Amino acid sequence: MTDPVEPTTTLSVARDGDGAMDMPVWLPDGGSGPALVLVQEIFGVGEWIRAVATELAVEGYVVGAPDLYWRLEPGFVASGDEEGMQAAFALAGRLDLPAAVGDVVAALDALDGHEAVVGYPGVLGYCLGGTLAWMAAAAGNPAVCVSYYGSGVPDALDELEAVHCPTLLHFGGDDPYIAREGVDRVAGAVEGQERIEVHVHEGAGHAFENDRAPQFHDPDAATRSRRLTLDFLGRHHTGG
Repeated sequence: MTDPVEPTTTLSVARDGDGAMDMPVWLPDGGSGPALVLVQEIFGVGEWIRAVATELAVEGYVVGAPDLYWRLEPGFVASGDEEGMQAAFALAGRLDLPAAVGDVVAALDALDGHEAVVGYPGVLGYCLGGTLAWMAAAAGNPAVCVSYYGSGVPDALDELEAVHCPTLLHFGGDDPYIAREGVDRVAGAVEGQERIEVHVHEGAGHAFENDRAPQFHDPDAATRSRRLTLDFLGRHHTGG
């Protein structure tokens, strides 16, 4: 994964009298394009998420990465080591999930209002963000949804009928945080539905794309999943 570059700008997203959430935004070299709300892992909008945003901008997307911890600890970023993981798990455990889903939907609407954005934005999330991306796809109306190893997805299949956008779900076949039974349940529930794709990366664990957390990173699965994601976005999210 490339080194992250600084965002082009930061939007302030007003939230129902609660205050405002920061959302750094990266623009592609062409200045405009289809947009993605990039939903953070439990570690916050840190180096890894910023590197993903940088790479997606290189691919031609306008990318916004909202700070979903803004109510609890604005700007929180944790490392992938044991100490950082404990701090991240503790903060994620305090997150108001329905409010966070609302924040993602608000981020979609805010990014839609940016002059560089072509068409309505999609949503892409990792880990905690993978769960929130799925829930936001049900609660809002994103152009597309890409969810990586969302541990809450198997228990949120009641949202399935509300997800109308093209959706891509990635799971690791050996994820200690998501029971294989749950992954299989997701695959079975969406079988035969053309709008939803499920890819299980056998042998990969949790957070297999995150090369800033070497204990999780699986280079082969990361390369394969990134290729699948870019192909999916190229087919379904052109901003038209």
